[in-house]
Amino acid sequence: MKLMLLFLLPFIIFAAPDAKLRISKDVDQRASIVVIDGSVNSSLSRKVHGIIVSDLDISGHFKADKKYFVDKFTSNLINPKLRAKEYVLKYTFSRNGEEGTLEVRLLKASNSKEVFANKYTITAIAKYPFVAHKAVSDVNDALGFTDIKWINRYVVFTRYTGKKQSEILLADYTFHYTKSIIKGGLNLFPQWADKNQKSFYYTTYENNKPTLYRLNIYTGENKKIISSAGMLICSDVSPSGDKILLTMAPDSQPDVYELRVSTGKLKKLTKFSGIDVSAKYSDGGKSIIFVSNRMGRPNIYKKIIGKSAVEQVVYHGKKNNSCDTHKGKVIYSSKEGRNKFNIYLADTNSGSVRPLTSMGVNQFPRFAPDGKTILYIKRKSGVNSIGYIGLETNQAMLFPLGNKKIQSIDW
Repeated sequence: MKLMLLFLLPFIIFAAPDAKLRISKDVDQRASIVVIDGSVNSSLSRKVHGIIVSDLDISGHFKADKKYFVDKFTSNLINPKLRAKEYVLKYTFSRNGEEGTLEVRLLKASNSKEVFANKYTITAIAKYPFVAHKAVSDVNDALGFTDIKWINRYVVFTRYTGKKQSEILLADYTFHYTKSIIKGGLNLFPQWADKNQKSFYYTTYENNKPTLYRLNIYTGENKKIISSAGMLICSDVSPSGDKILLTMAPDSQPDVYELRVSTGKLKKLTKFSGIDVSAKYSDGGKSIIFVSNRMGRPNIYKKIIGKSAVEQVVYHGKKNNSCDTHKGKVIYSSKEGRNKFNIYLADTNSGSVRPLTSMGVNQFPRFAPDGKTILYIKRKSGVNSIGYIGLETNQAMLFPLGNKKIQSIDW
């Protein structure tokens, strides 16, 4: 069991909110923009400013001025010193009890022409980061830039609260917003069940037996899916949503299984005397990518569902684990020394490998739905962060986290 956990939980990291960023990009290719707060005595407006600036930067399409500017929201007058920018984004954020309203106006700095305007409301003030993300996503779309809707997504994660106790939480991608939705007992390995993030699977323990549930975060419906002795983890969901990949060890031997959710039909996909875990769908659900030690050390392998042949797909690194897939690409974490893990991007068609990190302990890489951005957890020099890397823009951002132990994460 200890060996199994080494594959599934390569290290424990720490987490909680707030943000700082790191950027690497050819600034000449980005649109320069300044963000101006037009709010009146709003206690949250300055925080909204920081989130908007971070969103603009991580998009890879804007170079946002980090300075905090204040001006009248409705005025089209622009300080002459700011006319060297391409755009001015004015906003006002107001609160009425638990409700919040964000209004934005995008102006051309050269002539004060309004390019975009919109108004957003929330009924729970704690969700104010999401209206900021939505506004930036819409501004990005209005200017015809490549889609960045991933910034609107939830992150779901588990953190430990005590001995054999953990909770599952939702967060925005910056962790400014966090909400605990499952408490009590040991609740592990949350995995989104659908593209629209309405439900997720997770493992809990009933009478000391691992049991898989699916929770609808909007209706509260919590449906029992399957139980099994040993271990039980949902590692991926098929493109159609009707099948899920499970790591199970009913006979103390971890293998990959596929469950058809609608019928409960279970099929064993791997059969090996060692360890096969953490499978992800590939090729539109026709094959799986998974972690195995069948060559003596953990590495990444591929298997066509229904076929017996297994092929190694990663040849860089000697101890590779914690993988994810998108079309013909694989991201994985590789152990490269004591307390050193780096993340790599591999193309299964060409065999090329690209390093994405270079220092510290980098784990749990996950593709965004469009495959253009990855999420990962980083630990370096005692500082723990959640990181994002734009694979096309080369934008990178780190959000420092606190001191709660994270067990797993998905988005």
